[in-house]
Amino acid sequence: MPTLKDIRVRIKGVTSTQQVTKAMKMVAAAKLRRAQERAVMARPYAAKLSEMLGSLSAKVDTSENPLLSGRSEVRGALVILITSDRGLCGGFNTNIIKVAQRVVNNEYGELNAAGRLSMICAGTRGFDFFRKRGYTILKGYPSVFQNLDFSTAQEIAETASSMYLKGEVDKVVVVYNEFKSVLAPVLKAETLLPISSEENEGDTGGDYIYEPSPSAIISELVPKHLNTQVWRMMLESNAAEQAARMTAMDSATENAKELLRTLNISYNRARQAAITKELSEIVGGADALQN
Repeated sequence: MPTLKDIRVRIKGVTSTQQVTKAMKMVAAAKLRRAQERAVMARPYAAKLSEMLGSLSAKVDTSENPLLSGRSEVRGALVILITSDRGLCGGFNTNIIKVAQRVVNNEYGELNAAGRLSMICAGTRGFDFFRKRGYTILKGYPSVFQNLDFSTAQEIAETASSMYLKGEVDKVVVVYNEFKSVLAPVLKAETLLPISSEENEGDTGGDYIYEPSPSAIISELVPKHLNTQVWRMMLESNAAEQAARMTAMDSATENAKELLRTLNISYNRARQAAITKELSEIVGGADALQN
């Protein structure tokens, strides 16, 4: 049985932990507001770029731009994984890493076994996980979310498009968490390259006159589209991470509160038992003196 001192020490430790988790929850909530604003603001621009690209693609031969046309056989693949830099965010990293493992081992297992699958990992957690297990990591961006910048997304998109154009890969997939709500991030494995046929089916709208030609405009839009999509995915993942961390810290704070309630009950019971024992000893001593 724990002594009163042991219980007091544990109550003090749990109280300190509760204060830390409560503070971390407040910090995550503040970061979530900023991250959510950035993610929401990026969505209309990314959607409009996709719409413009789809409208123009309907007017030209997409085979002229290799990034718009798929290949009959996938002989090489690139998986871009976006995770967080730190833990204490519940199952955020574990769940998305499981999706990445499924993509790498199941969907592209033969390519991985043949050494024709490579990865780009944005975020420390995913980078460390796959590096320690011997996967081919082309580039790693640990601590990228400490100072999230558009240039990183641009570099990732340029690397992916360069490999695709050179024929080193025939498929580029991005695995990330899409922010939908605080309680329900969506695990995504989206094809970045080739640009999907759904994006090429935009509404053609009216009969527009394009200056310069649609082909020239597409050549300018495609890199912007890829950069923007990768940037949007990184912003979505960052917002989902902060939401997961806020939820995890809220749960930890509530668990600490419940544990403190249980410890206080145990402390009071132990204290009452000690007082009862002392009273019994006093009464027993008094009876012994009288006799």
